[in-house]
Amino acid sequence: MAQKAGFGVVAAAMAAGIAVGYSAQIIKREKNDASSISAASTPGTSSTTTAAKQPLAAPTVSSAVKPTATAPVDPDGLFQYGFPGPINDLRFANSLVSSHDRRTRNPHWVAEHITAASLELKNADRRHSQFFEDSNIPDKFRARLKDYYRSGYDRGHQVPAADAKWSQAAMDDTFALSNMCPQVGDGFNRDYWAHLEDFCRRLTARFPSVRVVTGPLYLPKRDPDGKWRVSYEVIGSPPNVAVPTHFYKVVFAEDGRAGGNVALAAFVLPNAPISNDKPLIDFEVPVEVVERASGLEFATKLPEARRKRLCQEFQCSLIVKEYKERQKSFGKN
Repeated sequence: MAQKAGFGVVAAAMAAGIAVGYSAQIIKREKNDASSISAASTPGTSSTTTAAKQPLAAPTVSSAVKPTATAPVDPDGLFQYGFPGPINDLRFANSLVSSHDRRTRNPHWVAEHITAASLELKNADRRHSQFFEDSNIPDKFRARLKDYYRSGYDRGHQVPAADAKWSQAAMDDTFALSNMCPQVGDGFNRDYWAHLEDFCRRLTARFPSVRVVTGPLYLPKRDPDGKWRVSYEVIGSPPNVAVPTHFYKVVFAEDGRAGGNVALAAFVLPNAPISNDKPLIDFEVPVEVVERASGLEFATKLPEARRKRLCQEFQCSLIVKEYKERQKSFGKN
């Protein structure tokens, strides 16, 4: 996506991956430097395990990649025993769609759709919801409740429960561990991250339809020897669930017209305490930055002519609210 004048990316630390302990480098911007970010994950072949919608077709190997000449070997004969993967377990639920990363036991991405009308409905209470393991994910690849026990991390919603108050079933769906990642609690999940979620909800006052894609990142940081390495904690006993170094949100704010404009924004935040004084705009990056870091693509079918920059159409700023006491009453988010 072409960037307008004055809109750069978070350079240095952001372009190279942003260190977990973010510093003043995060707010330093450099124009059109998205190409230097290090990708930390790769896309995979999709399948689905859910009863909510019909499964997608199983992945096939394109005949275009097969050798045309007669060969003395048959490498793809391996598929008679099964396809090794990678496989992304797609989950279609009432309030979200997600893709699961079997290696990290976290989602690749979780997508939601909110409107002013959906947020006005108050038909659910999170006190009636409980965290649960996603049985649609094979046993050996799923996150477990015990993995988070005494880990020091919150079970951090990717699609927040507050976005799914329109029915109890919809809210319950957000409590699956396939919608969770280990998140720092104080200063992040229960503070800055919660304010970012509120920002996304406030967009519905201006835009008739808002879609948000959220997920984890595992970004490199520079070690004392000058080399860049990806390093992250793994929680559980035995170690099972990866702790992301960062999180992203990609926002699609639709104007409501068929074939109308879509205001886009992407934000990358470190999984670390962030001062509520920190401007949200400091964490804004081009969508391409998130794509290169995640191995995902978000708007390949959206023509350039229909794209707007969200933070030029709407003030990208936070309204700080006190979430801590409420979340203590209802359990960690």
